[in-house]
Amino acid sequence: MNRVSVLFYLKKSKMVADGTAPLYMRVTVDELRIELSAKYFIDPVKWSQGAGKVIGNTEEARKLNTYVRNMEQEVYEAHRQLIQEGKVITAETLKNKLLGKKEPIRSLIAIFQEHNMQVATLVGQEYAPSTLTRYKTTLKHCMEFLKWKFHVKDIDVKDINHEFITSFEFYLRSVRKCCNNSAVKYIKNFKKVIRICIANSWINKDPFVNYKSKVREVKRDYLSEEELEKISQKRFVSDRLNQVRDIFLFSCFTGLAYADVKKLKRSEINVGVDGGKWIFTSRQKTETASRIPLLPFTLQLLERYKDHPQCVIKDRVLPVPSNQKMNAYLKEIADICGITKQFTFHIARHTFATTVTLSNGVPIESVSKMLGHTNLRTTQHYAKILDKKVGDDMKILHDKFSSFNSVTSETPKKML
Repeated sequence: MNRVSVLFYLKKSKMVADGTAPLYMRVTVDELRIELSAKYFIDPVKWSQGAGKVIGNTEEARKLNTYVRNMEQEVYEAHRQLIQEGKVITAETLKNKLLGKKEPIRSLIAIFQEHNMQVATLVGQEYAPSTLTRYKTTLKHCMEFLKWKFHVKDIDVKDINHEFITSFEFYLRSVRKCCNNSAVKYIKNFKKVIRICIANSWINKDPFVNYKSKVREVKRDYLSEEELEKISQKRFVSDRLNQVRDIFLFSCFTGLAYADVKKLKRSEINVGVDGGKWIFTSRQKTETASRIPLLPFTLQLLERYKDHPQCVIKDRVLPVPSNQKMNAYLKEIADICGITKQFTFHIARHTFATTVTLSNGVPIESVSKMLGHTNLRTTQHYAKILDKKVGDDMKILHDKFSSFNSVTSETPKKML
């Protein structure tokens, strides 16, 4: 509950020629103050600061003291009305109420656009370009939702409530045909803007209270050892396919995402603690450090492209084309090799986590470190899909207990 106090005082610093001083009212709300002129000038001799009134029983004194009490009562009445209206009570909102000023409308779309402009300014420093793209897409969906649901172009953030959130989610799933995870991510991006509104006291109550959503686990495709071997041994007629295949395999054996392979500099290949060559880089997505020992096969790939013009000019370890071209060429490679899985560049990162490392006994903590994950639970998603690893681990247990026989073949007696 906000604490409100009222004090009347003479501002003697503004005393006029006839020796009177202006009367002011000071309203304090949770230690924040506002001052309003009472529009009266009083002789300081006739004013009792302790009693907060004019001394005497004259008609003029009674009239002025009544005026002061009425002003005080207006403050508490304005405070009561703000509470009744469910408004955020601050010194400023109370002042606006007393003066009859309307509070400024905080526009959702304008706030969202301002947020996106700030993100755009920080792309390359605090945000990846893909993050900006997601916020822009969320804003676009939000604008279309307002037209679909309310037939308006914008809305006051004070009007956003729990029903608004659930309706927006329904719109994303039904009209926009978003899958569960996409809808959840758009709502999460929208929540970032709502948190800004709450932090600035533009919204009194969090509309996300009692709202729950959950990202569903997605089946992650990865290549088996046989499929890796098939791709690595295949010699394509086209040089561009051979080059794309090499870049893809480099990611399969390092776990680097497309953006991280593309930006990888020669200076980021250095000697590690074991005396071998390591990658020392940071993930573009999370800015988390990744330290990855290079296997002999990946060193051969680096050697193959050390004199490539694109690598020499741009100080890169591999000549990586655009992500769109990479995925188009990878689909062509999959068709040639007879691989029917959803074949994109990101499957290489999954292959590193599963087939290359976890399946071969590399501890999950080490895999998580090399992948640059900020949370071990993220890496555990890969461990869940390794039925082969479970089978291999249980085979050891099976062999150990294969000679273990029951102590007795008798039927156990009924327990008392």
